[in-house]
Amino acid sequence: MEGESKKLASVSNLVTVFENSRTPGAASRVCKLEIEHCHPGCRCPPPAEPWKEPNLGETFEGSEPRTVSRRYLSSLKNKLSSGAWRKSCQPGTHPGPGTQEPEEKKIVQELLETEKAYVARLHLLDQVFFQELLREARSSKAFPEDMVRLIFSNISSIYQFHAQFFLPELQRRLDDWTATPRIGDVIQKLAPFLKMYSEYVKNFERAVELLATWTDKSAPFQEVITRIQSSEASSSLTLQHHMLEPVQRIPRYELLLKEYVQKLPAQAPDRADAQKALDMIFSAAQHSNAAITEMERLQDLWDVYQRLGLEDDIVDPSNTLLREGPVLKISFRRSDPMERYLFLFNNMLLYCIPKVIQVGAQFQVRTRIDVAGMKVRELTDAEFPYSFLVSGKQRTLELQARSQEEMISWIQACQAAIDQIEKRNETFKAAVQGPEGDTQEQELQSEELGLRAPQWVRDKMVTMCMRCREPFNALTRRRHHCRACGYVVCAKCSDYRAELKYDDNRPNRVCFHCYTFLTGNVLPEDKEDKRRGILEKGSATGSEQSLMCSFLQLVGDKWGKSGPRGWCVIPRDDPLVLYVYAAPQDMRAHTSVPLLGYQVTAGTQADPRVFQLQQSGQLYTFKAETEELRDRWVKAMERAASGWSPRGPNDGDLSD
Repeated sequence: MEGESKKLASVSNLVTVFENSRTPGAASRVCKLEIEHCHPGCRCPPPAEPWKEPNLGETFEGSEPRTVSRRYLSSLKNKLSSGAWRKSCQPGTHPGPGTQEPEEKKIVQELLETEKAYVARLHLLDQVFFQELLREARSSKAFPEDMVRLIFSNISSIYQFHAQFFLPELQRRLDDWTATPRIGDVIQKLAPFLKMYSEYVKNFERAVELLATWTDKSAPFQEVITRIQSSEASSSLTLQHHMLEPVQRIPRYELLLKEYVQKLPAQAPDRADAQKALDMIFSAAQHSNAAITEMERLQDLWDVYQRLGLEDDIVDPSNTLLREGPVLKISFRRSDPMERYLFLFNNMLLYCIPKVIQVGAQFQVRTRIDVAGMKVRELTDAEFPYSFLVSGKQRTLELQARSQEEMISWIQACQAAIDQIEKRNETFKAAVQGPEGDTQEQELQSEELGLRAPQWVRDKMVTMCMRCREPFNALTRRRHHCRACGYVVCAKCSDYRAELKYDDNRPNRVCFHCYTFLTGNVLPEDKEDKRRGILEKGSATGSEQSLMCSFLQLVGDKWGKSGPRGWCVIPRDDPLVLYVYAAPQDMRAHTSVPLLGYQVTAGTQADPRVFQLQQSGQLYTFKAETEELRDRWVKAMERAASGWSPRGPNDGDLSD
């Protein structure tokens, strides 16, 4: 038992941490308080040095407290979780004269004594500090009343509950202990009301900030606090110290009640009620601990916000910082990796560059990658060991860790965030899995062109263009990267621009293959001024300004045995030529037929929808969908074969 008591930190230790971060010289006052409050039977540690009376006027002088530190919040959370709040004194260590009392009754007596001291603290907070500051705010108008109410939150409700209900109930039960040796039923009535502490704990950090701000800002505000702190009722302790009492109280209830249940005999009538009461107190403690965890999480976000100097609001309740740390960025052109820094949240990955002159922000954000749609995997690279790939919609990065353990840790953290997002959105995710295996996977990757940033192929990995296979050289054929597929290509093969969704639909350099896939065009629109082939005429433009256009079945050996279906157009600006496209949106025709001088013949009795073009051994056979459409095509081709051209915008329009 003595070993365990040495491991448990007292309440005063936490107060010392708090006071040292707020007020110089406060630690010595805490030591005196512990000595004064130690009763016979307690094993209190001796003070490290003689206690000296502090100068109360220095309580707020020169101090710069503004926020509760992250280290403090972490320490507070750990103490709440471990239950290290109990005084080192144990019941029954120094038995007094007379009959030995049951161990469980001693624990109830300790609970009553600590409750009396706690109610006295609540009285000081609510009836003295709170009311005096409200009175001063109403009379002097030097500071707002609403600010005072924000500082003390719901302390009035907490005080009234403990002073008017719980303390009297405990006192009556202990006075009548011989007849009713139980407290489990009383605690059960108490437990549901303890959830009000979560509101107080959540407001605690903001309250301390407001208290520090208005202490420096308003002299009347500081004067009231200093006067009360110097009084005998305050025991020369600061207001921040007293405000910490409600945060400590629920874990203390849990610890005392847990020991009470352990000391009860197996057949004690209060055992079932006490166990149920302990479960209810544990639930209330979870509310308080969750509030402290939330404060610590938001404090982490605020620290990151200050280090990044972002205008974006990353301090959001839905954001959680999962991991941060330095990494090396593998360059596609440089041989040596570059220093970078990553911040991984539950919904995004921030890729940052350390600033050389760290005035204000320490890092500059280069890329923000959404976790939704992100992929991560290990890379096998002999030149760069411990490397891994992060591929997102906005960018794909090749990164290098400093060790195998660090690489695995990053991959696991990223994958955990990805899995959490996918689990949340699983009802919206289309799961596609077929028997094609690798073929289907390749098709899915091509469908992602433009939607996600590609993994760039490094320059030194190739010696020739990955599209035209021509070798690179430093003067006439230099290396470029396609922003859609990541291939290393020459200038001629990448002289195209397409809008990429992962880059907010901005035009980017892409290779010819990706340009065709992304736009559906064969010739870019921005190359109209270049010399074009006879077949390079857009079918969409021709269809809008055509004399005749529709689908026709291409019959005979001239078109191939399959008999393809082509989109046929006689343009208004080129009325003597028939253009045949594979599809209506194609930018290049695969065949053109000059109609001047051709003979047009109607179909046979076997199939009246067929008609033909014939000249000097050339024979083209077409089949329309209806006889009416065949007649219109025959009329249009006969006009073109005779050399007729339209004179007006609507002259001779036969388009379908």
